[in-house]
Amino acid sequence: MNIVAIIPAYNEEETISDVLSVLKKIPEIKRIVVVSDGSKDNTVEVAKSFGVDVIALKKNMGKGGAMKMGLDGCTADVLLFLDADLIGLKKAHVYDLLEPVLQDEAEITIGIFEEGRVFTDLAQKMIPKLSGQRALKASVLEGISDLEVARFGVEVALNNHIKKSKLRLEKVVLSNMSHVMKEEKLGFLKGVNARMKMYWEILSYIVKK
Repeated sequence: MNIVAIIPAYNEEETISDVLSVLKKIPEIKRIVVVSDGSKDNTVEVAKSFGVDVIALKKNMGKGGAMKMGLDGCTADVLLFLDADLIGLKKAHVYDLLEPVLQDEAEITIGIFEEGRVFTDLAQKMIPKLSGQRALKASVLEGISDLEVARFGVEVALNNHIKKSKLRLEKVVLSNMSHVMKEEKLGFLKGVNARMKMYWEILSYIVKK
C-alpha cells in the first residue's frame, strides 16, 4: 500500500528532526510531507535537510488548514499523521499505529501516550481522542469537507466523522512517548495563553457543529 506521512509543524526546529529521522528509516512510508504552518524559525530548513517534501505556508492556517494543505494533491492508500514535537518516537510506535489499518482491522488508529511524562499522560487519559497521532485509510477523509476551518478542532472533526460513519477505530498505546508542552516552548504565560486559544478553537468547532 502507498503510505504517506503528513507532519503539520509550527516553529518546531528543535524537535522535528527527531520525528523525521525515525520516519526516514521506515521503507513502507513512500512519501513524507512536512507542512510548515507559517513557522518563523528554521523548521523549513531543518525539514528540507531530510530530503522530504516541504510545504512552507506564509500564513498560519491552524492545524486543520495545514493538514488540508498536506493532503491536497496527495495520492495515498493510508495516511499517517504525527505531531512535529514528539519526544521518544520509535519505529515500533509507527508500526503499531499502521498495522491495524494495513491489516484491515480498523479504518483508523489513535495513538495514546503512556509512561511518557505525567502531564502529557494525564491529558491524553482525560481527552484521548484529541491525540494528533493517527493512521487511517485515505478513504476515511472523503466525507470530511471542513478540515481547514477546524484549526485545532481538527481531531474533533475526525472523531465526529468516525462516529457518524460508524468506522472501526482502535486506540494504540504509545509507551515512553510524549510531546513538548506549549508552556515549555513559549514560556509559562505565553504557553498557557496558547493552550487556552487551542481549547477555545476546539470548543468553537464543537459548538458550531
